[in-house]
Amino acid sequence: MRSFEGKRCLITGAGSGIGKAVAEAVAREAGQLVLTDLNEGALRETVRDIRTNGGQVLAAQALDIRDYQAVKAFAKALHKSHGSLDVVMNIAGISIWGEVEHLRHEDWRDAIEVNLMGPIHVIECFLPPMIEAGRGGHLVNVSSAAGLFGLAWHAPYSASKFGLRGISEVLRFDLEQHGIGVSLVCPGGVDTGLVNTVRIVGVDTESPTLVKMRERFRKHAVSPEQAARAILKGVKRNRYLVFTSSDIRIGHWFQCHCHWLYVRIMRRISRQMQAVAARSRLPRSGGEDA
Repeated sequence: MRSFEGKRCLITGAGSGIGKAVAEAVAREAGQLVLTDLNEGALRETVRDIRTNGGQVLAAQALDIRDYQAVKAFAKALHKSHGSLDVVMNIAGISIWGEVEHLRHEDWRDAIEVNLMGPIHVIECFLPPMIEAGRGGHLVNVSSAAGLFGLAWHAPYSASKFGLRGISEVLRFDLEQHGIGVSLVCPGGVDTGLVNTVRIVGVDTESPTLVKMRERFRKHAVSPEQAARAILKGVKRNRYLVFTSSDIRIGHWFQCHCHWLYVRIMRRISRQMQAVAARSRLPRSGGEDA
């Protein structure tokens, strides 16, 4: 797919961050947008901004991608009004971290339901009509560096993102016969609202140590607009793995070709994060269940 012009493109998580930046970038290329987000106010703002700048939004609806029936109803109404889509982008997600002894059942479940089952609901409702239409198209699944690497504290997040990676790896080959490309996006640091809303269980996220970590993260993070440009470029070139920053690309190379060094680095990061947790841990009385 050489251009987004005239392509009907679904983007989840379009109210903020990477999702909003991708929606605005597709609009500038004359794509026809179908947008969703959990936050109705943020979604309305995205739609208003895009239309003010001359972009075309075919449909927009606030919904929770965890709710299969809501996604199914939205898809049914959309297909009735506008037909099948050309591009489906699973961008919506949440971030949950924590040491395993502090994680609660709901932390695991929330990560899986939003980051894995949510995209599955979207794929289930929107890909079969794309296949039936016979026009080809493209599927974009936004995973994470945590879908490639064994990063400390990331067990629930990685469970969901590795799962999405697995789905993408299968569909990469299964959808070739239908002319539908698949891109797995693995962002590293991106300076979005998730920096402040990431749920880190068992630690005080306002401790000086964690505040400094966020500041260092922001200094090395790319902007949502930079990430959006990388994603659109990856789709146009039909790339499977799409990296939004060079550090993750380099890390993946070492993981594949110099595994002993990757293991040493991961162990070092784990020890560093253990030290951070020790300095920032909530007291048992305030509790990780608070």
